[in-house]
Parts: sequence; structure tokens; C-alpha cells
Amino acid sequence: MNPRLRILFICAMNLKRSPTAERLYCNDARLEVRSAGVRPAAKRRVSENDLRWADIVFVMEREHKRWLREQFAGLELPRIEVLDIPDEYEYMDSNLQEILRLTLDPEINALMRPVT
Repeated sequence: MNPRLRILFICAMNLKRSPTAERLYCNDARLEVRSAGVRPAAKRRVSENDLRWADIVFVMEREHKRWLREQFAGLELPRIEVLDIPDEYEYMDSNLQEILRLTLDPEINALMRPVT
């Protein structure tokens, strides 16, 4: 059996968008998920260990990807995908959940397909 895909979700403060994504996918048997933020005051700030652990990182905004590349320049980063989800939703907001599912489900399904 293949190991589970390790996904790291990142937003600014790890309060709304990335924890919502983590919650949505935490019971998916194919995945291991974590969430973190990029700002110093984030509830849980992204670490080098998080990035070494992840197979793929989904960031909510382009600036988060840029920040990761600058802050962890010496580290071989996993693939980073930008979701372009603005910081205008509350934690577990139904619209945010829908956007996340519509955006992430196809990405995750594509990543889970066996390579032939």
C-alpha cells in the first residue's frame, strides 16, 4: 500500500483558511494534513520540519509562496501550489469550504493517481 500523501496548508495567521482546509481533509484516509501560518504571531507558525515533512504545500496567497522561498532559501522545498483564496472568510465558513473543496479535490485526486 502506498504511504499517505502529506499535505501542508498555509495561510497568514493559521486561524481561518489553512485550519479550515486541514479540518476538511483530516479524515481522508489517503492523506496526512497539517496547517500553519507565515506571520510571527500565527497560531502555529510554519517550520523547517513542516516543510521537510510535506509532499506538497498549498498556500492561500502568492505572497505566502514568496515568503516561504525567501525564509527557507537554503532548503529543498516541496512543490508549492497557490490557491488564490483571499483572507475574507471565517473559520469553517461554508463558502470557504466550498471553494477549498472545488479547488483541492481535483488537485488531490490527480496527485493520488498511480503513475504508469
